[in-house]
Amino acid sequence: MSHDFVGATSGPNQVWLTDISEHPTREGKLYLCAVKDCYSNKIVGYSIDSRMKSGLAAAALRNAIALRSPEGTIVHSDRGSQFRSKKVVRLLKNNGLRGSMGRVGSSSDNAAMESFFSLLQKNVLDTRRWDSREELRLAIVSWIETKYNRRRRQRALGKLTPIEFEMIYAAADAA
Repeated sequence: MSHDFVGATSGPNQVWLTDISEHPTREGKLYLCAVKDCYSNKIVGYSIDSRMKSGLAAAALRNAIALRSPEGTIVHSDRGSQFRSKKVVRLLKNNGLRGSMGRVGSSSDNAAMESFFSLLQKNVLDTRRWDSREELRLAIVSWIETKYNRRRRQRALGKLTPIEFEMIYAAADAA
């Protein structure tokens, strides 16, 4: 059974998706773990490191938790060892979050995360060869913070950006 979470939420922090991507530089690989809220498609937490260890996933989730203060959120990932680690499982449990994992080989489960990574690939990674990890790290952070979350209008959000979508619907809920 596929978990089709996208569009199935009625508010923020109900379902988050998370995954890790790998990016080459002349200096070596750089890994990005991102956490995406299914409600607004906003990247709510991320971590970047030169090693793909459980600490990468834990740091991304810690950042999302610190920014969002979620309760009972489902955190959906693939079955990668980083997401099954004691560190990540404990972090979810200690913060009242529920882990959810896709079936092995089920690409539809994380299609929404793959679309984010595809946009990152097209808009940042494929634009040139990256000399250093630090140079690429800064480019990724800049793109997420200024372009993806704040400027990229999304058809699924009624042509709003993720930040506009959350602000408008938060105001409507408060009224």
